[in-house]
Amino acid sequence: MRRIYEPENLMEGELLQGMLASEGIEAHLVGRDLVGASGELPIFGLLGLAVDNDQAEYARELISAYNAALPLPGDEPESFPGTLVC
Repeated sequence: MRRIYEPENLMEGELLQGMLASEGIEAHLVGRDLVGASGELPIFGLLGLAVDNDQAEYARELISAYNAALPLPGDEPESFPGTLVC
């Protein structure tokens, strides 16, 4: 297993874990159970997505494509201009 990405929060981590699962990549969200103890633990570096070594490169490519995605013109809500809303 290789840690390939540190999501900003639990919601992003679970979203990416689901996206990778839809592509046939089993990802583990490391640190999911530690988020509730954030008052006692450091804020950063708790969460991480880990995948098998042989799927790490493809998983990184998928996450990079997700992070680079932009909303389609005219498909964004007026209250969130320039924001991709899923």
